[in-house]
Amino acid sequence: MGSGQVTSSVPSGPSEFQGKHVTVAGLGVSGLPAAKALHARGAIVTAVNDGDDARAREQAAELEALGITVRLGDGATLPEGTELIVTAPGWQPGKPLFRAAEEAGVPVWGDVELAWRLRGPDAAPWLAVTGTNGKTTTVQMLASILKAAGLRTAAVGNIGVSLLDAVLGDEQYDVLAVELSSYQLHWAPSLRAHSGAVLNLAPDHLDWHGSMDAYAADKGRIYEGNKVACVYNVADPRTEDLVREADVEEGCRAVGFTLQAPAVSQLGVVDGILVDRAFVENRQKNAQELAEVSDVDPPAPHNIANALAAAALARSYGVPAQAVRDGLRAFKPDAHRIAHVADVDGVAYVDDSKATNTHAAEASLAAYEPIVWIAGGLAKGAEFDELVANSAKRLRGVVLIGADRALIREALARHAPEVPVVDLDRTDTGAMLQAVTEAKRLAQQGDTVLLAPACASMDMFTNYNQRGDAFAAAVRELGA
Repeated sequence: MGSGQVTSSVPSGPSEFQGKHVTVAGLGVSGLPAAKALHARGAIVTAVNDGDDARAREQAAELEALGITVRLGDGATLPEGTELIVTAPGWQPGKPLFRAAEEAGVPVWGDVELAWRLRGPDAAPWLAVTGTNGKTTTVQMLASILKAAGLRTAAVGNIGVSLLDAVLGDEQYDVLAVELSSYQLHWAPSLRAHSGAVLNLAPDHLDWHGSMDAYAADKGRIYEGNKVACVYNVADPRTEDLVREADVEEGCRAVGFTLQAPAVSQLGVVDGILVDRAFVENRQKNAQELAEVSDVDPPAPHNIANALAAAALARSYGVPAQAVRDGLRAFKPDAHRIAHVADVDGVAYVDDSKATNTHAAEASLAAYEPIVWIAGGLAKGAEFDELVANSAKRLRGVVLIGADRALIREALARHAPEVPVVDLDRTDTGAMLQAVTEAKRLAQQGDTVLLAPACASMDMFTNYNQRGDAFAAAVRELGA
């Protein structure tokens, strides 16, 4: 759905925004539809943006054609008369614009908050997912399960489809599968989901949030006001702590997911079967089989956890067991998420370029052994000791690339000194072919060569997609 759908859905009655001076902070995926939606509801909109590049000027021209004022290259000053700010989720709370807003008593919403408030009286409920890793996959699995149940749904939010488009567009939905980042949750004070899930918590975006506690608190906002279920990860007690701290509707239940046999009010795994002991009658004694582990693609441990979380949210909405199985079978993961590229000379080559932080990389490394690990890139302030210590016994060898590879090399020297390491002093895009060639030299038949960098990609590549594509191309060249 494109942002054009927003302007097609103009309210017929009076609007709470009529004549209100609203500043939209940041253009792009969220700012453009927000500005259009507010303008269509009679608001006097000023859009401000830090950047003044060609794309920003193109977007500014689109808004100015509607009569919206745009200020490029000046996202710090609060426009005179502002009564509300609607911000792009990535704008940090400490920015001067927000400090000025706080001093002036001006509220700040994100695009998610705006979408929530603009929902119609018969709006589809939200099944919401957050977590450090696995959000997109879980939301896509959830949407697949909901569709298998015959429900009209879409995967929206941080996944790339604007929530404003989904809420204000012409298409009618029964329920929405919503991915929410910590940024989006920070700026969404009144969001109240039908049910929500926090998949896991690991240090990430701490420069934005200021501390791990602040980051966790923003993640925990997904549970506020939940109606039916707060879904948490039994293996990550911090997620259950967030459930305990949440103010929910009476009757809302805490529902855990685990890779072990489930206790009462949990979903888990028994003898290769995904099992529900939460949404069944007489759950003290009964359990419902949902699917087989082999129905999950790929059946790596952290991906089975994603499937259980998706199943828990779907079951909270009353989806039958068969739809869980059919939805998981129909789901195909996005590229660069534990994607099997090829087998060459008895060695499997797996692309998990999306593993851009240590938590994601550790989950990926836990899915295989023995492994020749290709890692490195931009560390974003991460530390690698825990990752290396927990994964050392699985490593046949390591090939390091990227700007911050020395940090991983030093952790390997401390915690896995016996593992052979090839340190490629290159940050050019062509380094990937050499990395794959070195990995092949280290690997033995039956091993897995795993690209799980534990780092961002922008030192060498445009994004993690390009990095994964380079890996796959190098593997194909190897096998040619």
